[in-house]
Amino acid sequence: MNEIVIHPIGTIFTPHLDVKDMPIQPIAAKGVKGYIEIFEEYADGLKDLVGFSHITLIYHFHKIEGYELIVTPFMDTEKHGIFATKAPKRPNAIGISTVKLIGIEGNILTVEQVDMLDGTPLLDIKPFYPRYDNRLNVKIGWLEKNKNLPLEKLRSDERFK
Repeated sequence: MNEIVIHPIGTIFTPHLDVKDMPIQPIAAKGVKGYIEIFEEYADGLKDLVGFSHITLIYHFHKIEGYELIVTPFMDTEKHGIFATKAPKRPNAIGISTVKLIGIEGNILTVEQVDMLDGTPLLDIKPFYPRYDNRLNVKIGWLEKNKNLPLEKLRSDERFK
């Protein structure tokens, strides 16, 4: 198979300077603001993004080294396969977060609910559309036993550094 080369389209800036004590999902980062600088050559791609309340960010876990196929995720004490988790130490260190879009000024997007490290390379942006992005009557595997954990209070630790 041919190598895939992906180039960042911008940088995500957040108050999170270290993995320790970060929110583990955007929903747990209520009120935590950041901004995204889109590189000038991609700024025209922001046309018509105004008016969306949320956007999905696809980014590179730039501080992750290597990967593990079996991990103990933040929401459990048992080991699971990496593809059954949202843990960051993945074969392709790609993260996905849906955040609240506060505003756009030129090539700068102000966002809320940031759960990524400061300086994170942004790979892509997609508008959030509930009809396409939400599902009803889903099964959540091993997470079923943890579905009532207070996600808003859970924070990351150093296990995936």
